[in-house]
Formats: sequence, C-alpha cells, structure tokens
Amino acid sequence: MPANTDSIRSILYALFANLSIAIAKGFAAFWTGSGAMLAEAIHSLADSCNQLLLLFGMKQSRKPPDENYPLGYGKSIYFWSFLVAVILFSLGGMFSMYEGIHKLTHPEPLTSPMIAVGVLVFAIIAESASLWGCMRAVNKERRGRRLSHWFRESRSSELLVVFGEDVAALLGLMLALIAVIAAAVTGNPVYDAIGTVMIGVLLLVIAILLAIEVKALLIGQGVERHTHEEMKTFLNARPEIDHLYNLLTLQMGPDAMVAVKARMTRTGSESELINSINRVEKEFRKEFPVTKWLFFEPDDTDGND
Repeated sequence: MPANTDSIRSILYALFANLSIAIAKGFAAFWTGSGAMLAEAIHSLADSCNQLLLLFGMKQSRKPPDENYPLGYGKSIYFWSFLVAVILFSLGGMFSMYEGIHKLTHPEPLTSPMIAVGVLVFAIIAESASLWGCMRAVNKERRGRRLSHWFRESRSSELLVVFGEDVAALLGLMLALIAVIAAAVTGNPVYDAIGTVMIGVLLLVIAILLAIEVKALLIGQGVERHTHEEMKTFLNARPEIDHLYNLLTLQMGPDAMVAVKARMTRTGSESELINSINRVEKEFRKEFPVTKWLFFEPDDTDGND
C-alpha cells in the first residue's frame, strides 16, 4: 500500500517504455499519415508526462508534517493521480476522438503502412514489458483478490494509475494495429479512422474509471477492508482491551491515521492504565507499520447511547 520501491519501479518501467514508444509512433505517424498512429503517439507522450507527475506526487507525499499540514502531505499523491486521469481524458481520449472524426470526414490513404505495423509490434512488446513490471507490484498488493476487486479497493493511487495506463496503452496498440492492417489490406482509410475513434473511447473509459477511484481517495477513504478487519482482530485479542467500541481509519497517501476507542481492562491505577495503552500502541504500530498517527481513547461507553 505505501509508496515503495515497487511502485517507483513500475512507474520507471512505464516511463521508459512510453518515451521510446512515443518517439517511434511519432515517426511512423509522420511517415504513414495514420490517424490511429498519431493518436497513439499523443497517448504515449501524455503517458510519459503522467509518469513524471506521479513521481513528483510521490516525492511530495513524503514531505514531513509542518504547522500548516500537521498530518503531512501524504494525500497530495491523490491530487496528482487525479490530474493524471484528467490529462489522460483530455490529451489522450479527446484528441483521439477529434482525430478520428476528422479522418472520417476527410479520409487520407496510408503511405508505407508496414512501417506503422512494425512500430506497433515494437510498441506492443515494450508496453507488455511495462505491464509485466506493473503486475509484479500489483500481485504483491492484491493478496489473491481478483484484479477488479483490487482496482476498486486499492489505496495505492499511483499503482492504480500506472496499471490503468498500461492496460489502456496495450489495448489501444492492438486496436491501432488492427485498424492499420485493415486499412492497408482493403485500401480503405476509413478503417484507420474508426480505429482512432475506438482508441479515444477506450481512453475516455479508462480515464473515467481512474478518476472515480482516485476521487474516493481524495474525499477520504479508510484503510483497505481486509486491513481494517485485521486491525479489529488484533485489538480485540489484546488482553489490555476489555471491549473495542470504535476503530476509525483514514488513508493519508502512503500512511494511515488510526483512532481507537475502547474500554480497557481494569488495572487498579492510572499509571498502569497508561502503560497498558502504550503497550497496545507499540505492538499495533509494529503489526501495522502503515500507521503513522495513532490516537487512543479509553472510555467506558461508546458515546452513541
């Protein structure tokens, strides 16, 4: 969950792949006049910018707390991730839609389509390597869950964005390859235009799904459900706690804030009560290192009666 070397490595894989692919696609688009190839070149260039934004956001999220931001800057990674989704929507999806519609109304024949095919095959190989790197990090985090469940429940916005971009890029490349081959075989450039529009629709859908997930994190989600349940199980098993009333969590980028309200086992003295709480807090942080802030309230009622 926290921003770690796995997430950074996934972003760097994607950045290297997208930069090399963008250059190759741009050359092929200029040489062949393919709208689908131009859309893909813009898509890869936008993705490269997105990865730089994610790296910047991860750096910002690690800034220490200060007077103005007592809980730190962890949630700033959500802002940059949301911005990436907006860029994917505007530069990637909208441009592809515009270019596709333009090609439909003003079709132009492709020149040297085999260059485009060669570049797309290279791009598919490079993007597959990027997705492989991303999936290594995703598989460590998803704990056997389906990808769809992990996508909805993950709190690693940077990993969500890289995964979404890689999937969109690979599917977009396949669409572009099919469109270019169809246009070359039939001699009808309309297939290329249709492929460009389909790439635009794909990017819009991925961008909207990413924006929805990151928006939830911006508003303020707790830790993942399985982590929340593990925290409750841990606290209920502690002999120092007689009854757990409430457990509140808030994901703050790579870290989490936790608030506990519980009835403590009677100790006979105030100092022993304090020692009991300190022991629980120490073991809790050891068990859940994602916890950066831990607030413990001993009480004899849940306050909701």
